[in-house]
Amino acid sequence: MKQVLIDRYGKPEKVARCADVSDVGAPGPGEVVFDVIAFPINPADISFCRGTYRLKPELPATPGAECVGRVSAVGAGVAHVKPGDLVINLQRENWTQKRRVKGDDVIPIPSRLDLRQAAMLRINPPTALLLLTDIVELKPGDWLVQNVANSAVGRLVIRLARARGFKTVNVVRRESLFAELTTLGADVSVVDGPNVSDTVKAKTGGAPIRLGLDAVSGQATARLSSCLGDGGVICNYGSMSGEDPVMPRGALTSGGQTLVGFILGRGLAKRSLSEVREIYADLGRQVLDGTLTAPVEKVYPIEDIKAALAHAQQGERSGKILVTPNGTI
Repeated sequence: MKQVLIDRYGKPEKVARCADVSDVGAPGPGEVVFDVIAFPINPADISFCRGTYRLKPELPATPGAECVGRVSAVGAGVAHVKPGDLVINLQRENWTQKRRVKGDDVIPIPSRLDLRQAAMLRINPPTALLLLTDIVELKPGDWLVQNVANSAVGRLVIRLARARGFKTVNVVRRESLFAELTTLGADVSVVDGPNVSDTVKAKTGGAPIRLGLDAVSGQATARLSSCLGDGGVICNYGSMSGEDPVMPRGALTSGGQTLVGFILGRGLAKRSLSEVREIYADLGRQVLDGTLTAPVEKVYPIEDIKAALAHAQQGERSGKILVTPNGTI
């Protein structure tokens, strides 16, 4: 079977290769085997290949934080899924044609789910959801501000916030994105820059902003902080700049603001397996009814992983890059 391997860390399109490896074999007791239908290329996967991600396994290693698959066989004792079921996998190493994992690691999702959307269900939708529920107790009418609002997570934050009655200020790098974000439900959109707080204050009528979601780090964190009211919370969940977040001392002391961090694994680890399954079931239903969607720019076969990785690193894309290990979707 085919599987993506990296033998060293470096430029993703240079170090990743599509290799022939041994089949995963039949499932043992409590195990599940599934065929990988599609997987997206996420920023974390790019960092993994570069060697800058928090996880650096022994090489050679297989990237892949998420995928969607179809169960082909189950071992004794597995009752929550059966052959033919559509599933997502809570474990990594998904850039391959087949996986054999513990039964509890696969989560069933609606069988009628669009396969491209299903491939992107594992990480971004629950990240957006937990950023809105686990950091600050927001109430209808409350404001939040986020940067990289046109990212996959950012777009989902807009839709999930609108459904809960929260108002969003969406910071992006170019004004041409405003109309699209407004269609998604954005209340205010602004272009990032040194005077962003003045623009935000003018567009929101000076409304207090309680939560800032930061996926850029560096000075972008400080600019988000300048938009928050006293006692506001900045939650950092990414570093597109490659830098550590910067917070003004005055915002932390006189302003009483707080800087916290978020990773999805920690958020899910606080919940029981049944709660995690219900989160994904609910998100799956919202994808199924069209409430939550994410754009896809192009789909590549696994044999073209190098081209897919190069494409995924290009700026101003219109959507995610997906890869299909077992044929087109």
